[in-house]
Amino acid sequence: MKRVNTFFFLSLLFTALAMGGSLAHLYELPHKIRLPAQEYLIVQQIYRGWSLLGIVVFGSLISTLVLTILVRGDLKSTFALTLTALLCIIGAQVIFWAFTFPVNQETENWTVLPKTWMQLRSRWEYSHAAGAVLNLCAFIALILAARKPSRIPR
Repeated sequence: MKRVNTFFFLSLLFTALAMGGSLAHLYELPHKIRLPAQEYLIVQQIYRGWSLLGIVVFGSLISTLVLTILVRGDLKSTFALTLTALLCIIGAQVIFWAFTFPVNQETENWTVLPKTWMQLRSRWEYSHAAGAVLNLCAFIALILAARKPSRIPR
């Protein structure tokens, strides 16, 4: 079934691209978390235009959902791994919309600093870190699933 191979490829590709952006946040966290207010505002401007990554995240979510549906009748481990990847991707989105996005709104995408900016910074940075870990787990699960033997012709 060529569709399974196609969706394994798409899911791995989109998840890797989404993971790249989220890992960038994780890598910079130790260096940015202690910056003074004005320096932090300046550094945050590097994320202008990153909302376009939403396309990649949506591609990751949809392709992994379709892949999970396609392999649902497959060996337990393949299905379990693709389902794990899907749940990790969904989890990363829940974290983003519940924690990160409200901070973006409150700080007007880090163009203003409310009095509680330090708490908002921590929430923003650590929610991105949690999302990065979930995206990494999704990617690993997809790699493992792609390596498993399958009853579905690929």
